[in-house]
Amino acid sequence: MGVDISSTSIKLLELARSGNRYRVESYSVEPLPPNSVIEKTITDPQLVGEAIGRAVKKSGTRTRFAACAVAGSAVITKIISMPANLSDEEMEGQIQIEADQYIPYALDEISLDFHVLGPSPTDPGKVDVLLAASRSDNVDVRVAALEVGGLQAKVVDVEVFALENAMTLLSGQNTAMAQARLVAVMDVGATTSTLSVLENSKIIYTREQIFGGRQLTDEIQRRYGLSYEEAGLAKRQGGLPDNYEPEVLRPFMESMAQEIHRALQFFYSANQSGAVEHVVIAGGCASIAGIDVLVQNRIETTTSIANPFSQMTAAPRVRSQALMNDAPALVIAAGLALRSFN
Repeated sequence: MGVDISSTSIKLLELARSGNRYRVESYSVEPLPPNSVIEKTITDPQLVGEAIGRAVKKSGTRTRFAACAVAGSAVITKIISMPANLSDEEMEGQIQIEADQYIPYALDEISLDFHVLGPSPTDPGKVDVLLAASRSDNVDVRVAALEVGGLQAKVVDVEVFALENAMTLLSGQNTAMAQARLVAVMDVGATTSTLSVLENSKIIYTREQIFGGRQLTDEIQRRYGLSYEEAGLAKRQGGLPDNYEPEVLRPFMESMAQEIHRALQFFYSANQSGAVEHVVIAGGCASIAGIDVLVQNRIETTTSIANPFSQMTAAPRVRSQALMNDAPALVIAAGLALRSFN
């Protein structure tokens, strides 16, 4: 089960595989109580766990093993070189000895893991190893929240790695994306937007900025005198006055296009890899009708909306229309659910 804990909701997804085809077995999206997660930091694991429990019940799943993720901003990653002839156990021991060179925290305060990437391009006798470390409380609080929700954490991943994992599903939906060497994914969440640039499906750049759908919800709340919950519901379900689209929604869409353009400019100023050939918009705000066309016109680069399920079937209990509406927001959950098959 992939469990994506964002700032405003729990997104839960269960996949099955037959051959090289995937099927959505169950999924649900459950809102979180206000301020139980602030900028991807869990402040109340009990409330988050109760929301996970409601999501599990709503989905109808019987699976109790889960993969979740910490935010990329809470993780230190480093590529180091190690002798190629070490076993996994020897490498783990060596990394534990040398980790304090790379990680600015005491070893008893961190959760640490590594993954062998392959032969070092500069030294045939060594392998490149990806080292990832996060403060243990970032990991423990997620494990605790899952337990409150009746799930057992089998994997604690990193959000950007889950996104990288999900790219195998996204590239199948779009020819332009499949053929592009450099693809940018802009995940526009409730409070934070994350730009990830992938070269040949591997992340080479990531950057977070404060911008998200909560700004639209806040403006609806202010303009029409609604509670925060009413404004969020109206944003998703409609029923707002005629001036909503030209005076509230359209300016937000223009701001979103501007943020994506700005994020790409930051990438170009920091990286010499070349021009992004395709942009994918993910996250809840990607469901706004017409946002892909507006962004494509602004940045003059082919743009699509993320849909990890474009080549999947779904179990009879899954409501297909609801799944398609939520698809752009389920990319991280999909990448986590794929960990079942690694």
